[in-house]
Amino acid sequence: MPIEHERVLTFVKSLLQSYSLDEFRERLRPRHDAPPARIPGGASVSTPAIERRLKLLNASSEARDVLADPATLASASLYQKNIEHLIGTLKIPVGIAGPLRVNGLFALGDYYIPLATTEAALVASYSRGAELLTAAGGCAAVTLSEGVGRAPGFAFASLSDAGAFAAWAAMQQDHFRRECATTTSHGSLQGVRTTIEGNHVYLHFEFLTEDASGQNMATIATDAICKFIESHSPIRPQYWFVEANFSGDKKASALSFLGVRGRKVSAEATLPSSLVEQRLRTTPARMVDYWRMAALGGVMSGTIGVHGHFANGLAAVYLACGQDVAAVAESATGVTRFEVCPNGDLYAAVTLPNLLVGTVGGGTALPSQKACLSLMGLAGTGHTRPFGELCAALCLAGELSIIGALCAGEFVRAHQKLARGKSAAVPK
Repeated sequence: MPIEHERVLTFVKSLLQSYSLDEFRERLRPRHDAPPARIPGGASVSTPAIERRLKLLNASSEARDVLADPATLASASLYQKNIEHLIGTLKIPVGIAGPLRVNGLFALGDYYIPLATTEAALVASYSRGAELLTAAGGCAAVTLSEGVGRAPGFAFASLSDAGAFAAWAAMQQDHFRRECATTTSHGSLQGVRTTIEGNHVYLHFEFLTEDASGQNMATIATDAICKFIESHSPIRPQYWFVEANFSGDKKASALSFLGVRGRKVSAEATLPSSLVEQRLRTTPARMVDYWRMAALGGVMSGTIGVHGHFANGLAAVYLACGQDVAAVAESATGVTRFEVCPNGDLYAAVTLPNLLVGTVGGGTALPSQKACLSLMGLAGTGHTRPFGELCAALCLAGELSIIGALCAGEFVRAHQKLARGKSAAVPK
């Protein structure tokens, strides 16, 4: 506590060196002068609309040429359903990691995985882990469960009204399923969990969404169900919200380990100790030493799940393949586990209960993203389950590589070499 007090005091002193107290207050007061012009063109992706927005921003010719290059303007109509106030596109480097051999229920084969990132050493690390798994015969991957949740909340005058509503709702599942069916031919309502808190009721609907990630599908279906409730419930809610922050959407939560959100996938591999020593320059025993210490560190720091860096690989593959990148906040929740086998080999496993992925809808049809999915043979209908298993396998590859680098004392040198361009030798 004294350290925190000193830190706050030091920061406040630094602020007061820059501003007097009156200046500080002046900078923070509300301002009611006329706001700048509204962004023109609404959701239009036409070239004139893009030009008007760039003019509003006083964009330099260099910025215009980079953001709204000829290829972007020529394909702008493809972005109509994915963006508002379009001013151009970003060019994020895309590398490939692999080969990664996956022996899954749905993903079966050798894959090269496109990863979009600006972080040097990331693709190299995942590629190293992928090659290690492939040399060991690949990793097994299993889709364990599926479902996308949405949790509306309803407010009532009293606890007794809330209880009566919950009892009524429990008998309406057939009606709820019919309402869902009116909104989509690709999704279905699987079940409802009810939670009462005082005079509030949360109904956690779980949907199957086929090859779509399904968050929008679940939201639209839930809205239809809620409107049915509003019209038919004998105990009318005073008010309701289509999402009451109980589904785990876009955040890590303990709920992750009690169910599924998206696809729950587990991947595992057993690596011979000789291969670990040859490729990672460490031992299975030291890898487990690190895993044990890191697991305790995660518990003590309050992390939800225990792993090294699922978010790195998932963010990169999500960007490359048109996924909802914000869903990494929940998709990267999971568990890594290492054990030394009786014969001295390394057993490694990852489990991710919240892989929100899809191969149709969202950004999957955009030119670059569709191309990346196509490179893996995973574009379009019928490929979401293999894509989820591939994502879990990718995370396992990343865990092996980063923990191996930490155990071998190569983690810092790799970043010096690849991120800073220094001449430090980094073993291949």
